Amino acid sequence: MRDAREIARLLAGRAPELARELLPGGHREGAEWRAGGLDGSRGKSLGVRLYGSKAGIWQDFATGVGGDALDLVRLARCGGDVKAALEWARSWLGLSNDPRPARAQVAPPPSRRADDEERDAEQEQRIAKARAIFAAAEQRLAGTPAALYLAARGIDLAALGRQPRALRFHPGLWVPEARRNYPAMIAAITADDGRMIGVHRTFVSQNDKGVWAKAPLISPKMSLGRVAGGAIRLWRGASAVPLAAARPNETLILGEGIETCLSAVLAAPEYRALCAVNLANMKAIDLPAAISTIVILADNDAPGSPADNALRAAAERFAAQGRTVKIARSPLGLRSDMNDLLRAE
Repeated sequence: MRDAREIARLLAGRAPELARELLPGGHREGAEWRAGGLDGSRGKSLGVRLYGSKAGIWQDFATGVGGDALDLVRLARCGGDVKAALEWARSWLGLSNDPRPARAQVAPPPSRRADDEERDAEQEQRIAKARAIFAAAEQRLAGTPAALYLAARGIDLAALGRQPRALRFHPGLWVPEARRNYPAMIAAITADDGRMIGVHRTFVSQNDKGVWAKAPLISPKMSLGRVAGGAIRLWRGASAVPLAAARPNETLILGEGIETCLSAVLAAPEYRALCAVNLANMKAIDLPAAISTIVILADNDAPGSPADNALRAAAERFAAQGRTVKIARSPLGLRSDMNDLLRAE
């Protein structure tokens, strides 16, 4: 009988097929399959690695649960029963209980080079689509639903004197989840070399009170293109120069969400501000040596939670680079952020 480790390895070799089988409501994002949870619903909180040395490894960031490909079978299909998971996996892989190899029944994985080329081509297509969306969006936010959405969150762009150039407004983008178009605030995601590699979309609609708010979707915020290592360059601070030309000993505000970062910019417009899009990406951002101090905006997640661990990992990486790292938290309590504080004031 094949042991659990070998079964997990064979499952990982067919991770794309396995993810679609176990999580049918999910979707592919780069090298991951994203779903709302182990029930296979739509969403993004659970990610399964599809390729490379970590293929089959998964994590549900909403619950903190994760594991290998066999664990995914066990929890998503077999109610946590290890024996049932092994039986299901053997059947799905086309293996018998015979201890001798049954390699002829297992589809050979594509060559690493062909696989890499396919993924690179798909990513370039997504980046091209992201750039096209940004180019088609309206440059001026004033008077648009995007500006009204931010105003409802307590963020008055007019108070800053100028609009962040990374933000634009699109009057209607197709949302597969709702099978209709929604207006959206568009934000450019930029790599450390200044190239635009993706967009972040915040879909908005008017609620029953006539206020512009996040659209009633499972995922009202979505990214397209590449996020890893990129950031939304929201504000240049007092220096007003591009990030690559940052002045020596500059202070940078770094947060997860656009609204959180803009709330901090309203309070301290003299500082440069970047949005990391998500906490997992925060530690992957490369910054010029001129940035000597980083103020990380924390969302007051529970200590030891995946979000809190990701934030601390980012802080440790920047501190190891010889930078001064400060963590700013809202005093309003658990799960609150700087935008909650702004609106409370």
